[in-house]
Amino acid sequence: MTDPISDFLTRVRNAQQAGHRIVEIPASKTKKRITEILYDNGYILKYKFEDTADNQGVIKIALKYDAGTKAPVIKNLKRISTPGLRQYRSSSELPRVLSGLGIAIVSTSKGVMTEKEARGKGIGGEVLCEVF
Repeated sequence: MTDPISDFLTRVRNAQQAGHRIVEIPASKTKKRITEILYDNGYILKYKFEDTADNQGVIKIALKYDAGTKAPVIKNLKRISTPGLRQYRSSSELPRVLSGLGIAIVSTSKGVMTEKEARGKGIGGEVLCEVF
């Protein structure tokens, strides 16, 4: 696999399209932090990190759906920076997703965070993905 973050986003997207409640994803530090950001911003219901025999671990994510329409809360997951074309932005150039209604996840020198946190701290970085 050449792009594990893209695989993470695709697994979540496919699980939502199929109407699954839980999706399992191979773990890494970056994926764990992205999961925590999605939870903190209300895009997923719950998550759990489990260890496996091969020491890689698994992330179990409980997806969140609208109670009335049964539509997924996450409308769009879009990968911005790819291994073939990295997208780096300064703090003033970080994207605003849907005029602030969505979030962009940025990998900075201080860790993985939302673009709002990075802008507040005055640091830029690699724009990993957009969520709304």
